[in-house]
Amino acid sequence: MTTPLLNPSPEALPQGGKEQSPPVSRNVSWFDDALLLGIMAALAGCGLIYEYLLSHYAGRILGALEAAIYTMIGLMIVSMGVGAFAARKIKCAFTGFAMLELTVALCGSFAIIITAAVIGFGQQLPLTIANTLGLPPDHLPNGGFIASLQTLSEYLPYVWGVLLGLMIGMEIPLIARVRQSLSEAHLLHNAGTIYGADYIGAGIGAAIWVGFMLAIDIQLAAALTASVNLLAGLAFIWRFWAQIRHAKWLLIGHIIASVVIGLLAIKGPAWEQHFNNLLYKDKVVYAKATRFQQLNFTERLRGGGLAPVYNLYINGRLQFSSSDEHIYHSFLVHPTLAASARHDNVLIIGGGDGLGLKQVLKWQPKAVTLMDLDQDLLAIFKNPPADMPTDLSNALLALNGDALNDPRLTLMVDDAFNGVDKLLKNGQLFDAIIVDLPDPSHPDLNKLYSDLFYRKLNELLSADGVITVQSTSPYHAPNAFISVGKTLSAAGFNVKQYHHNVPSFGEWGWSIGSKMGKNPQQRLAAIDEIPVPEDWLTPGLIHASFEFPKHFYDDIDKIKINDIGSLQLYHYHLAAWSENEVINLF
Repeated sequence: MTTPLLNPSPEALPQGGKEQSPPVSRNVSWFDDALLLGIMAALAGCGLIYEYLLSHYAGRILGALEAAIYTMIGLMIVSMGVGAFAARKIKCAFTGFAMLELTVALCGSFAIIITAAVIGFGQQLPLTIANTLGLPPDHLPNGGFIASLQTLSEYLPYVWGVLLGLMIGMEIPLIARVRQSLSEAHLLHNAGTIYGADYIGAGIGAAIWVGFMLAIDIQLAAALTASVNLLAGLAFIWRFWAQIRHAKWLLIGHIIASVVIGLLAIKGPAWEQHFNNLLYKDKVVYAKATRFQQLNFTERLRGGGLAPVYNLYINGRLQFSSSDEHIYHSFLVHPTLAASARHDNVLIIGGGDGLGLKQVLKWQPKAVTLMDLDQDLLAIFKNPPADMPTDLSNALLALNGDALNDPRLTLMVDDAFNGVDKLLKNGQLFDAIIVDLPDPSHPDLNKLYSDLFYRKLNELLSADGVITVQSTSPYHAPNAFISVGKTLSAAGFNVKQYHHNVPSFGEWGWSIGSKMGKNPQQRLAAIDEIPVPEDWLTPGLIHASFEFPKHFYDDIDKIKINDIGSLQLYHYHLAAWSENEVINLF
């Protein structure tokens, strides 16, 4: 039954293809006004979450650059503006709004899983063709149509962003027309009131994203967001049934969509993860989305009684491989501690997997402090969760030697840039500092490679101590590599750089610095053995690692240090790795 307020008179029915919904009351009722503004606020929150969802997906699964994430948000904002203009073409605001919310809900719920399916198919197709035709691994068909499909699939998230942006942009104009049509009098503050609800709703949406949705599966987050659009559409149909043409069919559509979205909420995360797993050459045996990153563990079985190879990918980028992580971590840790005068108190920044810590503990320190941002990552390598395959759990604890449960260890869960301030406040000093952070592929990471951050570490390091920083690849990103060394020098360290081949990564490099006395290379030149149990690294390998090609440093004067706020290193890294950044998991 409809209320007298909403009962249209005969002349209010659509005629001549134009919207004819004349007001039947001088003012909008408080209930209708509250409902419309509440719907607008909820939809504003949904719109913002869709922006974050698609950007987040590009960053985590596709390995997209930070610039691409900003591009997503920019595209959606522009599309919203176009959608606001396009809303003028919708003849009946009541019917148009009900149909719009049904369409937004369906697109929002399917965007992630369809994107995952298309990208996974595009990556798996060359392998399927090669296996069918018996082609060798180095002859995968990656050109022509397949290359075009893979390239186009990388842009699919932006296509969804444009479509959703167009529809989200129509919401405010349609709500404004609906609100105005319910009143004879001109609503003086119609736009201001609706925009106020929109801004508040967007703020609430941002809070929900940060406080809740970051920690859940991205497909589940998409389904939950779409369900809000669906509920808004149902509430609108219920209240304005008489003004909506084909209301019965729209109601049926909403009911069917609610079943579909419910199914996507329950089954969708597993389906989406299955499609994402197609991106990896090896079998994905465990995956977890933490508050800060997407973790994927893969397993490659080997014959001849050899142990499986386990790889960890973070946001689509290889973090370590069990087959050669000892090379990377030996070069990270042992030159540092061999060059340090003492090893009693060591600080590790990053390295939440405990693999570097395992090497540090060989030196029998009295205390080690490890600082990492991701508590969930630390928990996985400290006490593997019950839902993790037993073989993987045992392999991870064997790889890090159960180091994260060592009684000498103090764990700090904090952002390193602020966490070191707490150490400074407590007056702590360390004999050696090891910085094992991801590459500066994000502006937030760039500050952890800045001159200011390194000056903080200088204050934490004892006078005869040594610091080492992982410094990306000197082969693939030479300007970024040299910039790290120059920035460390600008912070007061006597710096040398060294490198070695890590098969899973290629040529990799580190920067090592002392505060006074001989530089680290001179100190290490005097050692003829490594005074801890070590089955792989030798003094000869360490000495040779300081050698670079003849003209490697010819342009060093042209390379800038990474001043805080300059994003200089981020841009060096961006320029060097951009061609290999997206979906390069093989």
